[in-house]
Amino acid sequence: MFSKTGLDGWTGKSFKGTTNYEIVTDEDLQVLQANSNNNASGLFYTKRIDLEQTPYLNWRWKITSRIHNNDEQTKAGDDYSARIYVVVNGGLLRWKTKALNYIWSSQAEKETIWPNAFLPKNAKMLATRTAADPLDTWLTEKRNVREDLRKVYGKDITHIDVVALMTDTDNTGQQVSAFYGDIYFTAE
Repeated sequence: MFSKTGLDGWTGKSFKGTTNYEIVTDEDLQVLQANSNNNASGLFYTKRIDLEQTPYLNWRWKITSRIHNNDEQTKAGDDYSARIYVVVNGGLLRWKTKALNYIWSSQAEKETIWPNAFLPKNAKMLATRTAADPLDTWLTEKRNVREDLRKVYGKDITHIDVVALMTDTDNTGQQVSAFYGDIYFTAE
């Protein structure tokens, strides 16, 4: 997406201040750069994705700095250098909304899952990358979202409604940078 259409279709939402998101060129590719300095805002792409047809979420990302000395399972430490999440919209029944965050964790072991500190019933965190992963290196991900949602929520969820990304440091007051490559779904 970013390599062809920039930020077309993405909308921003601020939670505290505004993370600076901009399209830049890195290694001859158009990518999204995110810089957060004691703030939190995300970008949201609304589109219904049929997980029976295209369950695999693919993306590339890298971080240039890490968040330090935070307990990610508390409200005071709920900051991430990079995260991509998928959302099942509950519509008017907000309590039925479900989200799964694929995060670049600064504390947890890879594949660790826990409830989000602010929305424990409706949002879950999955450590996809960790402090053991290198800085300034593009890493490629491929996740079966349908299987991950089943594992996290215990039921078969066949669609999502939103893909979002966020680089945030509002709770820890730190400064981090991340880059996101194209984000897309495939059948396999």
